[in-house]
Amino acid sequence: MTSSDTQANTMWGGRFASGPDAIMTAINASIGFDQRLYAQDIAGSRAHAAMLGATGIITPSDAAAIGEGLLTVLSEIKAGKFAFRTDLEDIHLNIETRVTQIIGEPGKRLHTARSRNDQVATDFRLWVRDQCDAAIQGLTVLMTAFLKQADQGADWVMPGFTHLQTAQPVTWGHHMLAYVEMLSRDRSRFVDARKRMNECPLGAAALAGTSYPIDRHMTAAALGFDRPTANSLDSVSDRDFALEFLSASSICAMHLSRFAEELVIWSSAQFRFIRLSDKWTTGSSIMPQKRNPDAAELLRAKLGRILGATVALFTVMKGLALTYSKDMQEDKEQVFDAADTLMLSLAAMSGMVADMTANRDVLEASAATGFSTATDLADWLVRALGLPFREAHHVTGALVALAEAKGCDLPDLSLSELTSAHPGITQEVYSVLGVQNSVRSRQSYGGTAPDQVRAQIARWQADLA
Repeated sequence: MTSSDTQANTMWGGRFASGPDAIMTAINASIGFDQRLYAQDIAGSRAHAAMLGATGIITPSDAAAIGEGLLTVLSEIKAGKFAFRTDLEDIHLNIETRVTQIIGEPGKRLHTARSRNDQVATDFRLWVRDQCDAAIQGLTVLMTAFLKQADQGADWVMPGFTHLQTAQPVTWGHHMLAYVEMLSRDRSRFVDARKRMNECPLGAAALAGTSYPIDRHMTAAALGFDRPTANSLDSVSDRDFALEFLSASSICAMHLSRFAEELVIWSSAQFRFIRLSDKWTTGSSIMPQKRNPDAAELLRAKLGRILGATVALFTVMKGLALTYSKDMQEDKEQVFDAADTLMLSLAAMSGMVADMTANRDVLEASAATGFSTATDLADWLVRALGLPFREAHHVTGALVALAEAKGCDLPDLSLSELTSAHPGITQEVYSVLGVQNSVRSRQSYGGTAPDQVRAQIARWQADLA
């Protein structure tokens, strides 16, 4: 029997007479990825040891020694001097073993009144909670970048699209604020998820609680939780907090992907709505004229990784009877990757939004094409002439066809040409046909009128401040 077999058997107890096969060791060990939980594991262990000492389950001197030993391990890991061992399976046993090596016999008392089941549930919940905080902060930075763009172009006119066809004129500020609204919902989802996950599983032990007189409220408070979890079975088998984080991340990544698509379209030679600097574009190996929006394209693809992680964890959890099963070891790698991907995506998008320069003249010229004020004409026919909207729609459609045949836009039609579709049309109609007049008229709450846009900008500036 190898020394590693002996160590593994020591950790498992006297039940096993021989060591695991090498392949079993490889598939069973999680230290290759769960070492990322070292800070959370040490924090949880320190809180647990302090509680054991305060309740008299272990002596105060042993609790103090464990606490100091854990801090030593923390410093070793941060300094890159800690040797993670696969034969010790996971981050919990790696840290506990090293603490025992440092302080001796008291280290063996650390695992009193807990299990790796409640330990990992606590560590992972702490880690995901930290990622929620990071996502909230990253989203706030990105919202601020969009808000600055909105403020700069609150009255710049651009085409609004449906089906990627010119629909009605809108303002640049209004378009930017649409993403502020989306991202604010993303931010609120992370805030809500954080509230729900802020209960401490530590003390649930393997699945049934413990007979030791522990103080779960003490450990929950020490770790910044609102309260301990109320059911030991659910405590060790719950991964809803990770699923909620992944779900919120997937929706957020979808929003980022949508704007990334707009960046790709807008920066093309055919649109020229915006320009990204050399910081966020790349060239071609054979076409010297190319400026490729590679950062936006890569960000557009990141949703696949995050959504894939979400589906993977749902698939892991869907068939598990209570309580803990080893399947749940597969809960972390997807979440780690999704969190890393989300934070990189938020940072990249914040950089691109802050960097992009809108081509105001191109935006306004494009807004005036495609008969974008047709709806304004129909609305004027309803207001000024009292036509039913369906009739006004028909009259406007006839005028659009006439302008299209002449190769001009609606404002370019003469009054006589306009009256050919309806004799009641007067010179006043031209007041609604320009794109500037169109956007100024959209004064309904949440509309694209510059005054409405500036009011929303002020609201968001106060909120983000």
